[in-house]
Amino acid sequence: MPRSSSARPFIVGIGGTASANSSTEQALAIALASAERAGAEVKLFGAATLAALPHYMTEESTTSTEGKELVEAIRRADGVIVASPGYHGSISGLVKNAIDYLEETSKDARVYLDGVPVGLIATAYGWQATGSTLATLRSIVHALRGWPTPLGAAINSSGGIFKGGVCSDAGASNQLELVGYQVVEFARLSRARPEVGETEAA
Repeated sequence: MPRSSSARPFIVGIGGTASANSSTEQALAIALASAERAGAEVKLFGAATLAALPHYMTEESTTSTEGKELVEAIRRADGVIVASPGYHGSISGLVKNAIDYLEETSKDARVYLDGVPVGLIATAYGWQATGSTLATLRSIVHALRGWPTPLGAAINSSGGIFKGGVCSDAGASNQLELVGYQVVEFARLSRARPEVGETEAA
């Protein structure tokens, strides 16, 4: 399936934890809301999807409704935002499992996230895990031939800064909004000039 043919860029958000409205999911929602204000159509795959996805490559994964919906959304996406909590210095297993489903696009005309701008968000209860988690996310996106946006948001959520979908830390909120905005702007560039970001198959 080709990218969205809509005049509005289609941005897919993946992230959170097994708990609905976690700090990570709220951070992702703020970034997606910024993308929506910038003119995008957005779709969030959060706790409900992450918890329901079977382990990739198991028999159950081949018939998973959630897995099929996620893969089809990625195939349409003009941009992606991935948000992960920092667990033990890296991304969470739930988020990694969701990303693993992108292997289903390995034989598509657009392989993986080739030429697709990807915004990244790492949240943790302290600063140490945010940097390593963000670096891991960047490495994964590069492996998927994606185009990480200039800003990756590293958010220290230890102070309970997310409540009711609002971030009380102005600096963190600005980071998240800028991630969403950059994904939309790079998505527009990529749609107009796909050769700018796409790679040739090895």
